[in-house]
Amino acid sequence: MLLLGAGVTGALVVGWGVLPPRSRQGRPDNPPAAEGPVGLNGWIKVNPDGTLQLAMNRSEMGQGVHTALAMLVAEELDISLAKIKLVQAVPDKIYGNVAMFVGSLPIHPHDSEPGRETGGVKAGRWVVSKVARELGISVTGGSSSVADAWDVLRLAAASARAQLLGAASLQWKLAREELEIHNGVVSHPGTKQSAHFGELARMAAATPVGSVVVKDPKNWRLIGTAAPRTDLAAKIDGSARFGIDTRESGQLYAVIRHSPMLGGSPGRVDSEAAMKLPGVERVIRLGPYAGSTAGVAVVGRTTWHAKQGAQALDIEWRAPPAGAADSKQIAQHLEATAREAAASHGGFAFYKAGDVQAASAAAARRIEAVYQAPYLAHVAMEPINCTARVKGGIVDVWAPTQVPDMARAEAARVAGVDKSAVNLHVTFLGGGFGRRLEVDYVGQAVRIALETNGRPVQLLWPREEDTMHDFYRPAGAAVMQASIDAQGAVSGLSITSAGDMITPRWIERGLPALAGPIDLPDKTASEGLFDLPYAIANQRIAHVATRSGVPVGFWRAVGHSHNAFFSEGFIDELAFELKQDPVAFRLSLLSEMPRHAAVLKLAAAKAGWSQPLPAGRARGVALHESFGSIVAEVAEVSLVEGKPRVHRVVCAADIGTVVNPGIVAQQMESAVIFGLSAALYGRIDIEGGVVKQNNFPNHPVLKLADTPRIETHLIASSNPPGGVGEPGTPPIAPAVANALFVLTGKRVRALPLVS
Repeated sequence: MLLLGAGVTGALVVGWGVLPPRSRQGRPDNPPAAEGPVGLNGWIKVNPDGTLQLAMNRSEMGQGVHTALAMLVAEELDISLAKIKLVQAVPDKIYGNVAMFVGSLPIHPHDSEPGRETGGVKAGRWVVSKVARELGISVTGGSSSVADAWDVLRLAAASARAQLLGAASLQWKLAREELEIHNGVVSHPGTKQSAHFGELARMAAATPVGSVVVKDPKNWRLIGTAAPRTDLAAKIDGSARFGIDTRESGQLYAVIRHSPMLGGSPGRVDSEAAMKLPGVERVIRLGPYAGSTAGVAVVGRTTWHAKQGAQALDIEWRAPPAGAADSKQIAQHLEATAREAAASHGGFAFYKAGDVQAASAAAARRIEAVYQAPYLAHVAMEPINCTARVKGGIVDVWAPTQVPDMARAEAARVAGVDKSAVNLHVTFLGGGFGRRLEVDYVGQAVRIALETNGRPVQLLWPREEDTMHDFYRPAGAAVMQASIDAQGAVSGLSITSAGDMITPRWIERGLPALAGPIDLPDKTASEGLFDLPYAIANQRIAHVATRSGVPVGFWRAVGHSHNAFFSEGFIDELAFELKQDPVAFRLSLLSEMPRHAAVLKLAAAKAGWSQPLPAGRARGVALHESFGSIVAEVAEVSLVEGKPRVHRVVCAADIGTVVNPGIVAQQMESAVIFGLSAALYGRIDIEGGVVKQNNFPNHPVLKLADTPRIETHLIASSNPPGGVGEPGTPPIAPAVANALFVLTGKRVRALPLVS
């Protein structure tokens, strides 16, 4: 009534604000077609043979999301996973990712633990969920896919179940409560009547849903089991199609060369030698697309022909107008900036409690350390690629992307067509890690396709281009300061970090309509620092935003990936300074956070924390919460020829309700290996604007022979699911560094651990 009767804008806004977010169930085709599948809502269609089609709005990049989301539907509809076919979701706002945007709020865990949420936290989540629902941006990222689908897909499936039961009840003139569903078949035990979903679908589409309640967890048969991944067979036998596998009739191939200097551009291009090579068909200049460095592409009959042509180009490169970036100078600037802000209590304070200055003034002693982290590349196994065709005013794009809406918009912008004229085909991703949240390569592929006379063209970046022209994890520095009172307790904690912000730059590149003239504080810059669970009365956690000129982007676990190294390394330092066991010290600060304490205790117990180790080995521990999940890791480390060797990693986690424990274990193992590669070796050095690392020989990753034994232990929980793909990465670097301190007595405060 408020919305109908109010006559002022303020009242309308208030009315909109108190209403719940709009439903994401969507509408089926009504009436359904005479033949073929029947839609029961925007997510689920029933095929004539009784199998289902599930609209899949998330990208599969190895994290198992296609299996996990299908399990939610299979559970509610009592149908086997084999009878659910995934179809790419069409452009519709119901498929947008609400949970990821809600997760972007800078909320402290003391205010957001289940059952302890403050009114401000509830209101903030409410408003952001409404805005995200209206934006409807489809994104696979932020370890949010299952969290976002948890209520939506289960409700969609439960609604479909109610309609199917209702149809059978009407058709057989039997009470709905007497009917059963088993593996896609509705039956009545008494009369032995039965029908599969396909036989009931048309009547079900016309049957009112009525009241719907999702299954009680005690009745789950599939959720919580290690069901085999639905993509397993295809990835084993080679039938799975990744972006790089795209093959269309008449397809051409393109290889790119960017300016060696970040932000540079091609001047004179001599293509004579390239065009004389067999199989080379065209040379095309490329400007900067969605934040990319400008370059030149060569089109050929095969990727090999195109690559040979690209190498034969004689290009005179121009330096960027802003000058050449230098990572050593940037690192020095970041440390100086963080130190200056720490001394003046500057920067944007993401979290404040008590009076840090008073605690420092009254301290019996103070402890300070400076931590640093370098730029990092993604180096996903599948190189950057995209296939595009522009013909008859229609643009077809085959892309391994995490952001289909943004990819479609970029393709439309470059081709000069409406988004409705773009057909986007999302393939499997051979690793994403945040790199495929960008759409630069989509713009490049479409630009090339404009020159190929309607023939499809596949753009491929050689590994060297991928490594040297990434959107890197930002370099960072943090000044860590603690006050110790006369009783030997930590009375104050001040953390001041410095580094580039990711989110504003990503919005500028991919969502320019949402970009503003002023950068708002970016939670990702301080996450893992401002949201520590430890009970320290006086805190100030701040960040100073910088603009280095180096292209930065989301990297697996984002700010948590390096801030956990800072925070958990410093917490270990405090334990040592206070002559306390690292696990016991952390537990003493977690009396108000029982979930965190339980995870830490489980990891310590499973690792045998109090048990002796063979000579030359040591354990290190780290505890970290990210993306709604709490993870503790204990690393068992030795030194081999002066280099760290990690033998065993014990991982304990509270991720809320576990949908598929097998996939969770796989993701924790993946996250540890990914994080360990970065912790030991990962760095990007820039000299004169040129990235020095270009391929695996000088940008190594963990080899199978060096991979530790990884154990995963999960805490049973009735809370909604948290993230899985990223939370296992942040604790591994500090856990290994803390073990190295035990071995060597030297504290390593800069990554990577192997110089």
